[in-house]
Amino acid sequence: MSVIASLTRKYWLESLWVAFAGANLVAILVLPEFETVPFHFIWVSFTLLYGLRVWGLGTTFAALGAVCLTTAVTLGWVVTQGPQGPDELTEVPLMGAMFLAMVWHARRRQTALEAVSKAAERERAFVRDASHQLKTPLAIARGYAQLIRESGASPDLHADIEVLVLELNRLGRIAESLLLLASSEQLATLHKEWIDFEELVVAVAQRWSGAAPRSWRVDVRAEGVVFGDRKGLDSALDTVVDNAVKATSTGDPITIVGRGEGPTAVIEVADGGCGIDPESLSKIFDRFWSYWPEFTGSSGTGLGLAIAKAIVQAHDGQISVDTEVGVGTTFSVRLPGFARSPVLTGEIVSTAGDTAVLS
Repeated sequence: MSVIASLTRKYWLESLWVAFAGANLVAILVLPEFETVPFHFIWVSFTLLYGLRVWGLGTTFAALGAVCLTTAVTLGWVVTQGPQGPDELTEVPLMGAMFLAMVWHARRRQTALEAVSKAAERERAFVRDASHQLKTPLAIARGYAQLIRESGASPDLHADIEVLVLELNRLGRIAESLLLLASSEQLATLHKEWIDFEELVVAVAQRWSGAAPRSWRVDVRAEGVVFGDRKGLDSALDTVVDNAVKATSTGDPITIVGRGEGPTAVIEVADGGCGIDPESLSKIFDRFWSYWPEFTGSSGTGLGLAIAKAIVQAHDGQISVDTEVGVGTTFSVRLPGFARSPVLTGEIVSTAGDTAVLS
C-alpha cells in the first residue's frame, strides 16, 4: 500500500489525469448522444499532460496506444448501440496523428534546448579553463618585464617596457575577471554563511571612501543578517561602487543605503554623476561592454557589472538600475534570506574620504 501511495505522490499529475479520463469514458457510455465532448476532453487533457511531462519515447507510445485502444473500444461500443456511423471511429486515428505531430515538435524543441544548454556549459568551461591557464604565463611575462624595467634600460626602452607592464597587468585583470565570472555562475562555488548586514554595507563604504574623494553618505536603516557568500557579495558591491566613482568627480555625492523589505535585504548605491543614456542602459550588464563618457576619463574591461549580476543571481537575488543623464544613477541589489533585528536609527556620514563609523 505504501508503494502505491509513493507512486501516486510522485506521479500525481498522471494519476489525476487517469481519474479524469476514466470519468469521461464513463460519460461516453452513459451519454452516447454527447460522446464527442468527453472524447475530446480525454485527448486534449492527454496532450496537455504530455506537454507538461514530455515523457521518453517508450512511455509516450505506450500511453498513446492505451488511449487509442480505450477510446476506440468505447466509441465502437457507442456505434453498435446507436445511429452513429462507423466514421466516428476515424476520430481516434486523426487525434492520434495530431498528438504525434505535437510529440515531434516537443521532442525537437527539447533537443534544441539541450544543445543550447550543452553549448553554454562548454562556453563556461572554456572561459574558466582559459582564464585559469592564462594566469601563469601572464604572471611570468609580467615578472620578466618588471625585471627588465628595473635593470637600467635606456629611457626609450624604459617607456616601452612601462607600456608592456601596463598591458600585461590589464590582461591579468581580464583573466581574473573571466575566472570570477565563470565561477560566480555556478552555485556550487558559493560558500554561504550568515553575514552582518550593517557590517556588509559599512565595509564597502570604508573600502572606497579613503580612495575616492567623494561626498559619501551611508544610511543603514535595518539591522540584521543576510545569508550569502561574503567574498562574492563584496566583489559585487565593489563593482557597483566602482561604477559610481567612475561616473562622478571629486566632491560629488555617493549614497549607500541598506534597508530591509520583509525577508529581502536591499542595498542601493546612488550617485550624482553623469548618468547613462537610454540607448546604453539595456547593455550595461553585457559582457565586454563598457559605457563611460569621455569626460570621466574612465575605462574598464566591460566585465564588472556582468560579474556583479552573475553573483547576485547566484544568490537568487536581483540587480537593477535607475538612471537619468546629467542627474545620476542608482543601482539596487536585492538579496533574499534576510533576517531582521531591531531597527537601527542613525546614519554614517563622510565627506571627501573621511568616514565616521556609527556606534
